Amino acid sequence: MRRPTKPGAPVVLKVGSSSLTRSDGGIDPDAVERVVSHIEALWSCGYPTVLVTSGAVAAGLPALGLAEPPRDLPGLQVAAAVGQGRLMERYAAAFASRGRVAGQVLLTRDVLANRGQYLHAREALERMLGLGVVPIVNENDTVVVDELRLGDNDRLAAIVSHLVAAGMLVILTDTGGLYSDDPRLVDDAELLSAVRHTDEVLDELRRRSTKGAFGSGGVATKVSAARMAAWSGVPTVIADAGDPDVATRAAGGEEVGTWIAPRESRLSARKLWIAFGLPSLGTVGIDDGAVAALLGTGSSLLAVGVTSVDGEFEAGAAVEVVRDGGDLIGKGIAGMDSAALRAAMGRHSSSVGGEAIHRDDLVVLV
Repeated sequence: MRRPTKPGAPVVLKVGSSSLTRSDGGIDPDAVERVVSHIEALWSCGYPTVLVTSGAVAAGLPALGLAEPPRDLPGLQVAAAVGQGRLMERYAAAFASRGRVAGQVLLTRDVLANRGQYLHAREALERMLGLGVVPIVNENDTVVVDELRLGDNDRLAAIVSHLVAAGMLVILTDTGGLYSDDPRLVDDAELLSAVRHTDEVLDELRRRSTKGAFGSGGVATKVSAARMAAWSGVPTVIADAGDPDVATRAAGGEEVGTWIAPRESRLSARKLWIAFGLPSLGTVGIDDGAVAALLGTGSSLLAVGVTSVDGEFEAGAAVEVVRDGGDLIGKGIAGMDSAALRAAMGRHSSSVGGEAIHRDDLVVLV
């Protein structure tokens, strides 16, 4: 099931705060060196690599005299503002000692939701890689508000994988990969060596992580990120940040960590943007007949198959499409606003003046 990354294909490497911080909450210089060594090794093997990193808040805590992160948004923004420069300085110095230039890229969801800015971000990342510069990507925590948050850096790493057409996404964590149970609590927890992005075991892990069975939401966000990457044909490897050569071994197709196999075919760049770059502003419920039409013939979504409309949105907004009962079917750009779509529910398209979502603006995600 595993395969090596094609020579020259970009790799996106994501590292979380838990793999970068000391027990007192500050950034561990040795951990930064390990991450930089992973990335330099990938570049040396012919894989232009993007780093998606957490740790800005943790880097700001010592300077602010704080032992733990603030609980309020303004406090977190201050810590990020203080820590972002310090974190970048550590990375830049570590790369410079190896003769490598690094550049900072800060993103927010509103940047990626705008098609023009999305394309500019892609061009900037591609140009940096072409020049041999390591892009260091983080969410812009200093200015972002809850409504504009991407949510987590695992998701951000998956989006960056789409942007650069990566050959692999490597998520480094403080465990050896995905396990059947929390390895910190269960002695015989089994490492999941290789799974498909559609496997039910991932659904179970995500549910249990969300409910706190694994102590945090970390497993859920990694599963979601791997599935996002899978839709653009990008495999994901989740592995131990402490393993000194794990990144190059993963890129080479060796059996390290957990391999999550992608789809055989990738979505177009525009449909990837619709699916993962645009925030959803509403939900459209559809009946079984509409589900069959979308899955079977790739048709547009017609108002006659719409059974419910949740949220207030304008025509041109992104909405999720769900089966009656809540299962996600896809995501698309609404052809009419929420009020017009409610009025059109169950009626033939010839009498309502258009489609609920045109097929060119619809991404089926099952």
